[in-house]
Amino acid sequence: MNPFALLDKLKTPVWIIRPSTEEVLHANPAARAVATGLSLADMRHGSLSACPHPALSDYTPAILAREQVVEIWTIRQQEQLQPLCCHLCWLDMAETADAILVEASSSIGTLPASSTAATTDPLPEDGFHRMLMQTNSAPMLLIDPADEGRIVNVNEAAMRFYGYSRAEFAAKHTWEINAQGRAILPVMQQIAQLPGGHKPLSFVHRLADGSLRDVQTYAGPVVMHGKRLMLCVIHDITEQQRLKSELEQAALRDPLTGLWNRRYLLQQLERAILEKQRCGHSFSLILLDADNFKRINDQFGHFTGDEVLVWLARTLQSRVRAADSVCRWGGEEFVILLPQTTQSNALHLAECLRDTVANGQTAPLPAITISMGVAQHLDEESVESLIMRVDNALYQAKSSGRNCVIAA
Repeated sequence: MNPFALLDKLKTPVWIIRPSTEEVLHANPAARAVATGLSLADMRHGSLSACPHPALSDYTPAILAREQVVEIWTIRQQEQLQPLCCHLCWLDMAETADAILVEASSSIGTLPASSTAATTDPLPEDGFHRMLMQTNSAPMLLIDPADEGRIVNVNEAAMRFYGYSRAEFAAKHTWEINAQGRAILPVMQQIAQLPGGHKPLSFVHRLADGSLRDVQTYAGPVVMHGKRLMLCVIHDITEQQRLKSELEQAALRDPLTGLWNRRYLLQQLERAILEKQRCGHSFSLILLDADNFKRINDQFGHFTGDEVLVWLARTLQSRVRAADSVCRWGGEEFVILLPQTTQSNALHLAECLRDTVANGQTAPLPAITISMGVAQHLDEESVESLIMRVDNALYQAKSSGRNCVIAA
């Protein structure tokens, strides 16, 4: 029995996604209809998308803590891009340990016309509003979503952060400080319909001097003098984003050679399989090992052995395409992922690499050779099966006298 049969009866678009790989486990007919062929990455990171985090796996603690998590996705309706508000929650499944259920808004909004009653005069402030705006150290914008996000009021922190005076702010709309410009308007409409309490969404804002800053914006509804407005609290996360990116890159790199590591390769293999399922692009894998490397360490020492590995890594990197991924699998083993590559082309590259390594080493480093296994991914094959096949091919190359290439 199909465990998702009940979801297929819903008119609301629903996706079930594995956050660790962002694989779509199921999309009901309503979800497939609004996606119109767009991938999950296309929708989550489209021109009208707004997400608190770039990766779904980052939401796991918040969702398990029952926090409200909202994303704005980009879809295509009648040949036009439109935003779609999506709510994320945790889904317990027997076969899937980690799954996120994404439920989209049942209706897709269109941008409302500007209110004819809108005025450029600021609204009168009550005592609480004045205190809130004056004492909060975070930049705050009070905007009117019915008037294309016109900025009604700002606090001192916002003027310091953006570099505009209060009078200059009074002549602006929020889309004028957003790097996306007027394209952000339909996204703002979706955000204006949210009840509040959700995690902040991420945007890029432009300051008065033209510089760009990564920000997280929490927008909550407020009613003042009978008018529904949005209070936006801005947090500058530029430095955090830079540090996070550097840490993520470091976690995926081998410290000795600077190549990608095993963790990165496994992620890329999962993505390559999904890409093959979606577009039919085949890919191949090369697993190679430095022959008799223990002898080099024993005879010349581990420092020289490390220098040989660095030379080998640079040699491999210099002979592959920009789209290929060279990874250190562990010890003296390396893996090369070759997107959109048949086994015959992968074998040709492997033979070229073998010849380059065997004849390219110069003093003072000791010469080495490499043995290689090559395999093309088979339809419906798992990552584990592919790695096992290419590992068996490498073992055969070692058993056949080394310094050779064997196809799986």
